[in-house]
Amino acid sequence: MNYLMHLIALFDIYVIVALSLNILVGYCGLLSLAHAGYFAVGAYTYALAVITLGWGFIESALLGMAVGVGLSVLLSLASWRFRGEFFVLIALSVQSVLYSTIYNWHRVGGPDAEFGTWANFTNGPFGIPGISKPEIAGFVFGTPETTVLLFTIVAAVVLVLSRQLLTSPWGLLLKALRDDELAARGLGKNARLAKAQAVAIACALACLAGVMYSSLINFVDPSIADLPEAILMISMVIVGGVGNSFRGPFVGALVLIAIPEMLRFAELPGTLAGQLRLAVYGLALVLLMHFRPKGLAGEYRME
Repeated sequence: MNYLMHLIALFDIYVIVALSLNILVGYCGLLSLAHAGYFAVGAYTYALAVITLGWGFIESALLGMAVGVGLSVLLSLASWRFRGEFFVLIALSVQSVLYSTIYNWHRVGGPDAEFGTWANFTNGPFGIPGISKPEIAGFVFGTPETTVLLFTIVAAVVLVLSRQLLTSPWGLLLKALRDDELAARGLGKNARLAKAQAVAIACALACLAGVMYSSLINFVDPSIADLPEAILMISMVIVGGVGNSFRGPFVGALVLIAIPEMLRFAELPGTLAGQLRLAVYGLALVLLMHFRPKGLAGEYRME
């Protein structure tokens, strides 16, 4: 039962990741490899807020999302001038910066007592253990069932709000910019503002998913921000399909959860299973690009 609850909680988390990536990939035409970095930023922000400041889940989640919005400027500036492979390279650079910062930022502050509790900050490659379970108004979501209930509610709220947002005139504007930015600009649409808003929302949702992941696993380390994780997140969106408000992200998250678990039941060695996971995703991408370029449930074909 606990195993099933854990899978459902992971599914809720990755649905939010897929929804956030769908905003960039499916509605803006921006293939971002930086999402794992923002996911990790949210996870570490939650860990530090809970352990150091004693904050609850809601405050920590809001802080994580605010940090994500602040850091989204790194991608927003790039989205104003670049698309295609150029944006991919810039997003990859942002990903590398975020990963390197998390991996190498062992210490901040100084020797005095005021900053002593922040001295180990990210704790480098060793990560941060002992992260507490989500707590809201004094109630601790300490059991798998209550954690799944919380995460499912959060995922449902994000799904409903994103669907309303992406089917609104703002979502139609993003599609117009994706298909023909010059024509949209010619109609007087503010492309820079719309792209900045989309990037900020996507990064904030990625950080929210990271907050949930940190509270579920109770441990974070730099591996959640490395390039293979970023590629897996992109694979999830491409496999599921982009360009619609929820079907593609839902299917992509389901596939992302299902493949590792099928390999787990095959009783393969841990290192081999990890390598096979990447190989299976790669094979799935190749087959989909050949036979169904729009993904399993997508509406937009990536060029």
